[in-house]
Amino acid sequence: MSEPFNLYDAPAESDPARPAGYRRRMLEFGESIGAAQLGGSVYELDPGDSISAYHYEQVEEEWLLVLAGAVTLRDPDGEHELVRGDLVCFRAEPEGAHKVTNRSQGVARVLMFSTKPSPDISICVYPDSDKVGVWPPGGRYRMSETLGYWDGEL
Repeated sequence: MSEPFNLYDAPAESDPARPAGYRRRMLEFGESIGAAQLGGSVYELDPGDSISAYHYEQVEEEWLLVLAGAVTLRDPDGEHELVRGDLVCFRAEPEGAHKVTNRSQGVARVLMFSTKPSPDISICVYPDSDKVGVWPPGGRYRMSETLGYWDGEL
């Protein structure tokens, strides 16, 4: 068993390079508690901030648990308010698309769990901006710029 990790005392860190509207604070803790098949992150969102752009995973399943405050979840069915204690699952498919935004007046704190892919490859689709992210190699690419199978091979 690992040492206990308190989700409410976790010090979230900010990334000053993130653009306005996405300046969430985050702490990844999966490895620190010895997790091998699940990842976990705690996020703090100030009013008006989102965790990430609208997206869905192709490999990992993600779960969201609201720890404090309220957030607005955008999914394929529209927008829904989630409050403390609400738990939702985002399956690895287009129906699992999501964006989490704090539209309340106070700070919100959420927990995200995700499965870890095996082999270690991740694919994330951003339908609003026609992008796909692939790790490794660790890049985002336009989906509309397709190549033929034999392009560059002959």
